[in-house]
Amino acid sequence: MAAGAGSGRGQLFLRSLLFLLLAGPPAPRPAGGQLRYAVPEELEHGAFVANLGEDLGLDVSTLSARRFRIVSRAGARQHLEVNLENGILFVNERIDREEVCEAGGTCLLHLQLLVESPLELFRVEVEVLDINDHAPTFPWQEYVLEVAESAVLGARFPLESAQDPDMGTNSVHTYRLSPNGFFSLEVQTRSDASKFAELVLEHALDREQQRVHRVLLTALDGGVPERSGTAHILVTVLDANDNVPAFDQPSYGVSLPEDAPAGTLVIQLNATDLDEGPNGEIEYSFSGHAPPRVRELFHVEPRSGQVLLKGPLDYERASLHELYVQAKDRGPSAVAVHCRVLVHLLDVNDNAPEVTLTSVSTPVLEDAPPGTVIAVISVLDRDSGDNGRVSCEVSPDVPFELRSSFRNYYTLVTTQALDREVVPEYNISITARDMGSPALLTRSILTVPVSDVNDNAPRFLQPSYSVYVMENNAPGASICSVSALDPDCQQNAYLSYSIADGHIHGMPVGTYVSINSDSGHMYALRSLDYEQIRSFQIQVQAQDAGFPPLSANVTVHIFVLDQNDNAPVIVSPMPRNGSVATELVPRSAGPGYLVGTVSAVDADAGLNSRLSYQLLQATDFTLFSVAPDTGELRTLRSFLEQDATWQRLVVQVRDGGQPALSATVSLLLSVVETMPQTLSDFSEFSLPAEASSASPVTLYLLVSLGSISFTFLLAILILTAIRCRGERRSCRGDGCSPPRCHCCPRSRPSPDGLKTSNLTAQPPAGTTAATCLDVPGGGPPGYCYKVCLGPESAQSDFMFLKPCSPPRNNEKDPGKRSRPGQHLHVSKQIKQPNMDWLPPSTQRPALKRYQSRHCGNRGSGWKG
Repeated sequence: MAAGAGSGRGQLFLRSLLFLLLAGPPAPRPAGGQLRYAVPEELEHGAFVANLGEDLGLDVSTLSARRFRIVSRAGARQHLEVNLENGILFVNERIDREEVCEAGGTCLLHLQLLVESPLELFRVEVEVLDINDHAPTFPWQEYVLEVAESAVLGARFPLESAQDPDMGTNSVHTYRLSPNGFFSLEVQTRSDASKFAELVLEHALDREQQRVHRVLLTALDGGVPERSGTAHILVTVLDANDNVPAFDQPSYGVSLPEDAPAGTLVIQLNATDLDEGPNGEIEYSFSGHAPPRVRELFHVEPRSGQVLLKGPLDYERASLHELYVQAKDRGPSAVAVHCRVLVHLLDVNDNAPEVTLTSVSTPVLEDAPPGTVIAVISVLDRDSGDNGRVSCEVSPDVPFELRSSFRNYYTLVTTQALDREVVPEYNISITARDMGSPALLTRSILTVPVSDVNDNAPRFLQPSYSVYVMENNAPGASICSVSALDPDCQQNAYLSYSIADGHIHGMPVGTYVSINSDSGHMYALRSLDYEQIRSFQIQVQAQDAGFPPLSANVTVHIFVLDQNDNAPVIVSPMPRNGSVATELVPRSAGPGYLVGTVSAVDADAGLNSRLSYQLLQATDFTLFSVAPDTGELRTLRSFLEQDATWQRLVVQVRDGGQPALSATVSLLLSVVETMPQTLSDFSEFSLPAEASSASPVTLYLLVSLGSISFTFLLAILILTAIRCRGERRSCRGDGCSPPRCHCCPRSRPSPDGLKTSNLTAQPPAGTTAATCLDVPGGGPPGYCYKVCLGPESAQSDFMFLKPCSPPRNNEKDPGKRSRPGQHLHVSKQIKQPNMDWLPPSTQRPALKRYQSRHCGNRGSGWKG
């Protein structure tokens, strides 16, 4: 069977090819402003139909880019397709004309062709031409015709008609009857041009001579090549039943609404038979060639002749149904008579319009100009007349409108500029309403998102930012965060933060702060110091990632807050090398005597730099007091005989910060009977014998140390004197007067110079004047070391630095007095004080005196 089917398809292809050769290539035929082609049915896949690219005047090279395509309803079969490479319309799948067009007549395929950029719509009609691909067929291959022997000559007996799905000349054209001696065939034509055959009795029948006659009925169509179908007719000769039923009329017409329910009476048929008894009882039925569709929709009551509705009707599928009903009595040799019933369906508005989005161009840019095409919309209503006329509209509250391009085709266009930041998406309600009664409508929602355009610059949440940062912050700590908003979306709203180029105190701003480009968090790159920088400002820029990018700037003011991170620094008196500052106080001093002033500075500001002084420790708290604001050290009463000769004091300086920081200075006051002309200097100081332990071992150690030191010093002095005498002729004398001391410069420094200042000289017993000893070598150039031992300092040694006298005229090389790089640095490095708050006016002279002393009194850091 498969081979037979293949052979049949091959013959069908040859017939289609022959048809094409005879008819020639399909040529476009204009029909009402549109192209029309003709193509035979049953062509194989890929068969050429037309060159649409050439006929429509389109550039074939741009068909693919412009998305040239056939628009069809969802679910519909795609019989034809377009080749985008050459613009040729070809057969996509086999076309069966009888399947596509059930109602017959001209069979047209309506194509809607769409091409974009710019949007164009074309309508093409393709007529499917019928080919002779079906042979006529009879309902039965063999059927029995009963003829009474009393039938008169010329009696006509209608035969079952053959059916051919083809149309026109390809349908049933004629009938033929095999040769016989009793019957002839006569072909009749109905009102619809269909053919049917009648058997005509030519010779009288004699049942007794021949009871059965067999003839072959052949139905021929008019196609090329000719096709035929056959049926065997068995004519049985019966005894006479000489009356046949008769209908009131040969044809009936009735109208029926398509929404009629099942069981509705279509028509009441009536046929009469003059015979009596069984020969007069009539039965009704459909004739043998009633199509299956009719049998599905209608039913004939055999006894009553009522035609009832059996299935649902559909005007859009078929508006007319043709029923063939036969009536036949129950007598012997019954002859069936036929009538035709035409059922005309009345259209009912039972189909709502169908809305199809043929092409949608979404999303739409928010800067799209008015008139931009968003979508092509097609509407279809399967009803007819007013029921099939459709109007389409959109809601009035959207900036869109519908414009009609063809019948039942609309384009959705913009009417005004869009703004995504106001409305990011439109839900457009499209309403299609027919003109029926009652009207039916269909609503479809088309979502049109608006695509963003970078038309909004970033905007900071504040016009400017003020940030307060405590000094001594940890490097890398977060100090603040800036934030900006961009009403755009996606990359147009993605913001990156940066700091504008600039300088702060001569340094790039990038060395002070940094910013996280994504979050806007700002970080300090260094520890800020209020004493160096108190405030600065930077420019922060926020820039989006759109094209072209938009940006905004904001000023960030950064204020550094002071922290109590600097303890007070005592500038007067200032001990050196861990020694204790000393001062001489006359025993005759009365109450209120100004012993000296303790001066200190604090690099902080405000309360953190406000200083207060207090006496923390004292040998006798009833003897001295310190002014809390000025630091002046004064006596509270006169000295008594039992008061100690050495008074040790510890003065504390405290600032006003939280927590408070402080510094202390230790003072050692020597109570003397008379004040020397030259004030005592600060030096390394050992505690007096009264303050030390009274152990004899300690005394022996002190005596031994003093003796060794004195011997060593004496040896150095002698050696120095010998060398000075040989090197400098102008140096005369072997002593040093107390009020004056000259340095003896040498041509080159000696590596064996004096490196210690712990010189101990034991004065003769009972000596009251100060004993001075010059040390010509070992000190820095321009200075001499003078050791002066007072009457009450037997266990103490002091060191003074005094400027050298100018060189004498007889010096040969004064340039050898000093060596570069041997200057003595005795000042302690002090942080630059905060000048916002200075010491009181009573305290400033002491500070000035400390800064202006020369070599003669350099060791005195404070003065009474």
